[in-house]
Amino acid sequence: MAGSVTAKPHYIFDRDVEWRHLVSFASDTGAARAGRLAVVSGRRRQGKTFLVEALARHSGGLYFGATQATEVESLRLFEQALAEHLDAPAPPRLADWDDAVRYLFSILGAMSGPVVIDEFPYLSKASPALPSILQREIDRSVREARPGALVLCGSALSVMGGLLAGSAPLRGRASLELIVRPFDYPVAARFWQVTEPRLAVLLHAVVGGTPAYRRFVSGDAPDSVEDFDDWVLRAVLDPSTPLFREARYLLEEETDIRDTALYHSVLAAVANGNNTRGGIANYIGRKAADIGHHLNVLEDASLLRREPDLFRSGRSTYRIAEPLIQFYQAIMRPSWGLLESGRGPMVWPDARSRFFAQVVGPHFEQLCREYAVIAPRGTFPSLPSEVGAGVVTDPEGRRQIQIDVAVLGPALPGEPRRVLSLGEVKWGKTMGVHHVERLRRARELLAAKGHDTADTVLACYGGAGFEPELLAVADGRQVLAIGPDDLYADVIE
Repeated sequence: MAGSVTAKPHYIFDRDVEWRHLVSFASDTGAARAGRLAVVSGRRRQGKTFLVEALARHSGGLYFGATQATEVESLRLFEQALAEHLDAPAPPRLADWDDAVRYLFSILGAMSGPVVIDEFPYLSKASPALPSILQREIDRSVREARPGALVLCGSALSVMGGLLAGSAPLRGRASLELIVRPFDYPVAARFWQVTEPRLAVLLHAVVGGTPAYRRFVSGDAPDSVEDFDDWVLRAVLDPSTPLFREARYLLEEETDIRDTALYHSVLAAVANGNNTRGGIANYIGRKAADIGHHLNVLEDASLLRREPDLFRSGRSTYRIAEPLIQFYQAIMRPSWGLLESGRGPMVWPDARSRFFAQVVGPHFEQLCREYAVIAPRGTFPSLPSEVGAGVVTDPEGRRQIQIDVAVLGPALPGEPRRVLSLGEVKWGKTMGVHHVERLRRARELLAAKGHDTADTVLACYGGAGFEPELLAVADGRQVLAIGPDDLYADVIE
């Protein structure tokens, strides 16, 4: 099949793991070659098309990119793609998608590479029976041991996730389910060629790890922290740049979202610090029971994520998953009319304080949690099993202690849950010994509740530095002082 396809094309940055999985799928031999199906999904702008198109091109397979069109027009476009790939003098005449899929599977085995159908949700929306038709032909190929490989790719996560879920026709048919995610924050810094840690945090708080956004600004990255304000004005808040309206498009492109105004209000509630279902409902003037569907849709679209409180069972908080949407809701949406008329230089000075409080601060917390997952061996007593946030109630002090980075060991039957680390995060404030004392108190309270805190590490994650007294007690074992330089140790020159 595609055994010779091993080298990743030079124009694809990183994505080594994803490329290896795709090549392995395309290179299967023997009985496994019959009726193979791969499902590739991920939010828009992550480079899925680069990957699957390159796989088809370098293996001799067929790539077909679906568009928003009627069933008949989509069928005609598919016929043309088949004719071009087969070098046929005229396109095959296909009566409907049932006919098209039969024809496709009759020639799959003769192809040297897989058939890739990109943006499959466009086709399934126009032709709802398509997944069932594909199931029938895949099963037939397996029974008859006919070789062939099909890749379905799409950005509508709710649709793509449903292809293999529950009683869906294609459930159990896929041999590869690949999700193309945004770049991890260290990879994103290398991609943007930013080596200054504080600048990397600021940049990631706006564009996250979505690779296409660098192309949206023609490769323009801020040169330094001092240049960051100018970069925001010229690359994000200028209405002539593609990035300006991108956050609005992300919501409108989701097929399950109808009333975009209500969904924007939900996201605005979270961006303004209303992280519970009740808080969100109160902010938008609805009952908590009435917004469950909207929260689920945003979660399915990977625009919102629900995070459990690691120390209070049954409680959770919502956070915006896409940094650009957080930036839009906190900074752009309140002044949209002014920004659309080109008054970014007037809006940004007043919005900077909100940017650091509502965007950078929470985003730095998330980066610190991600750091805890990939921290160098020896940072914590053992490998983390779960990393998140939580609240520890202090009845004696009549307060709640927020733990921004909680690192837990595995939950073992009959044993207390091991707390590997408790951490507090501050972006704009110098951290001192009193932050360590608050973490020590939380450790005592958790021990009293039955957690294993015998070797819990206390960690201060500071974006603005640490007081000398804290640095004096930070021994690198029981107390840690972690700054942006530590988060980006692998990308600092």
